[in-house]
Amino acid sequence: SFTRAAVQCHLSQPAFSALIKALEDGLGARLFDRSTRHVDLTPEGVNFLESAHRIRAEMRAAVAALRDAVTLQRGRVAVALLPSLAAGWLPQVLASYQQAHPGIAVDIADVLSEPCIDRVASGTADLALAAIRADTPALQAEPFCSDGFHLVCPEQHPLARRRKPLAVADLAGYPFIHLARHSSVRQYLEAAFRPQAMRTLMEVEQLATVTGMVRAGLGISVVPALTLFHFQQPGVVTRPLQLPGLTRQIYLVRRRDQSLSAAAQSLYEWMVARRPRLG
Repeated sequence: SFTRAAVQCHLSQPAFSALIKALEDGLGARLFDRSTRHVDLTPEGVNFLESAHRIRAEMRAAVAALRDAVTLQRGRVAVALLPSLAAGWLPQVLASYQQAHPGIAVDIADVLSEPCIDRVASGTADLALAAIRADTPALQAEPFCSDGFHLVCPEQHPLARRRKPLAVADLAGYPFIHLARHSSVRQYLEAAFRPQAMRTLMEVEQLATVTGMVRAGLGISVVPALTLFHFQQPGVVTRPLQLPGLTRQIYLVRRRDQSLSAAAQSLYEWMVARRPRLG
């Protein structure tokens, strides 16, 4: 009944009939067989109705998904950050975030600074925490936190018992367990010691390996404060260092020309509000 259909659409019957005629003219096909007694769909009308139902369902799903994303009921965020932050600072921050927003999935890549930057530049990550100030036409970096450095040595080591502040010359005579040269930690350390040479005993990739070697008495190391949870073990002593230039700046990096999704923006604000506070 065109009359009842017009009422449901809040139109007059002539206006509704004109709307159907315009639709049929635009499609180049007749959708209805009409008589004074009944209205039936043509075969073309049946096919068109099925497509229309599917489009309407997809549109409703798209609107619902967008509403869920905007209200943080659903979404996904990808974050790349230094392994020391991923293992020490992030877990509690992420636990509280997911308790507040259980529908948001967070993908974590715990990689060194350059891969962190590469992931944001390629769009694989929404945000990164890295020790590189990646201010480029495509990327923007803002200071996130500062990270001091500590000596780590066996508890029986002569430096563990020194009371006065340690200088470069005090450390340079002892064998070092170093992180690999491509790590930001190693680069900061070499810059602070220059031109003083260091006695490198070995280079390793993982802080857990540094811990084991130091604990065994093979050498000393210098590590950022954000990694000290690795060294809270019997037989290992940590002491803060106040060497000129030996402070690591961590930057929060994102794409300059793209807005963050609602989920990524909420995690960004959550992280900034809970950034590490180091004494």
